[in-house]
Amino acid sequence: MSVTVPEPHWRHVPVRLDVERWATRRTRRRVLVVVHTVISGQRLLDAIRLLEGDVRVQTFFTQAPDVFSNGVSEFLERLGGLVLPWSQAVQTNFDLALAASHGSLHDLQAPVVVLPHGAGHNKFTPVVQRGRPVAQRGVYGLSRQGLVRDGAVVPEVIVLAHHEELARLGRECPEALPVAEVVGDPCFDRIAASLPSRALYREALGVRARQQLVLVCSTWGPDSLLGQGWGTLERLVTELPADDYRIAALLHPHVWNAHGDWQVRAWLAELARSGLILVSPHGDWAGTVVAADHIVGDHGSVSLYGAMTGVPVLMAGRSEADVDPGSPMAELMSFAPRLHGDRPVCPQLKRSSVTRRSHQYERVAARITSEPGRFARRMRALLYRKLHLRAPAARTTTEPARLPLAVRYDEPGSVMPR
Repeated sequence: MSVTVPEPHWRHVPVRLDVERWATRRTRRRVLVVVHTVISGQRLLDAIRLLEGDVRVQTFFTQAPDVFSNGVSEFLERLGGLVLPWSQAVQTNFDLALAASHGSLHDLQAPVVVLPHGAGHNKFTPVVQRGRPVAQRGVYGLSRQGLVRDGAVVPEVIVLAHHEELARLGRECPEALPVAEVVGDPCFDRIAASLPSRALYREALGVRARQQLVLVCSTWGPDSLLGQGWGTLERLVTELPADDYRIAALLHPHVWNAHGDWQVRAWLAELARSGLILVSPHGDWAGTVVAADHIVGDHGSVSLYGAMTGVPVLMAGRSEADVDPGSPMAELMSFAPRLHGDRPVCPQLKRSSVTRRSHQYERVAARITSEPGRFARRMRALLYRKLHLRAPAARTTTEPARLPLAVRYDEPGSVMPR
């Protein structure tokens, strides 16, 4: 028997037609933030924060249908936003809607601005026709399947991070080119702004001055580092001397939300007792990337962001993952050495530092965004242009990442160490 998760109750204030009678503040524009998944919600925060302080704008949130919807309601509850049930959101007019995924956007009564929720557009996704996958594949975020409905392009604006993505979009969905706009990448900018504070992030993670931090980052799915087994993580924790190395694990929110926080903590409890730092999904992950001396990753976005810090990246996970060969991720995977399971770990880490070619990493980093340091300014201008409002005078600076949080195994309800 299927179980239906009840939606939140419909909101009356400040949505109903006689809102002036009930609302404390009269606003001029209504913005809907469409949260499909936790990772897309986190990405959208970088955009809606640019509207802070503007009393002319009322922001609403809604949870859109998605296979990875676990954790979204808790995310919105922690945020404290005014949440409309999806059934009400699709029947309400808004001046603008923001999303970082593509599902069901055609149902909205608003012009939609769609942002990427990772570092560019790297992964292939199966193309489905009449409910069945076909041999053709499209690049997620650029493919016609996700952008066009009934012959019309759904988004009002497709936000891109790099000018080279315009050419890729032109190959995948040429009719969407007129609505594409190169704005930049907020995570790139935040990591760049955080690099001078590297020592603070290392201290927050408990890494001593002479220790090297190895960051293990896994995306989700069977092709990911963890999807291929726990061996990589276990070998790093057991083989590397604790006096010289600390190991931290940064897992994609889909891993936590698909299996549950308790379960992930339980699976990694033994490794945590052996010294593993498990990075909390409820904190800011960017500082952990800045703190790392080595990155062991897969085809997820964090590996690509790690390349911009200048530290060596070793690849794990499935080497034949569905990555677009024209993407910056494919370029990183073409030269980053793989961590071999049949060789000792420590010599591989040392060798990756010696053989690292800085120009290769710089070239990949330059492909993440063609507007470094300019996301906040360009995105803010875009929002106010689409809202038909004059932007208030304000400085659009990029703040460094907040200090990372490690999972504590002594919290109530958590897996307790023996």
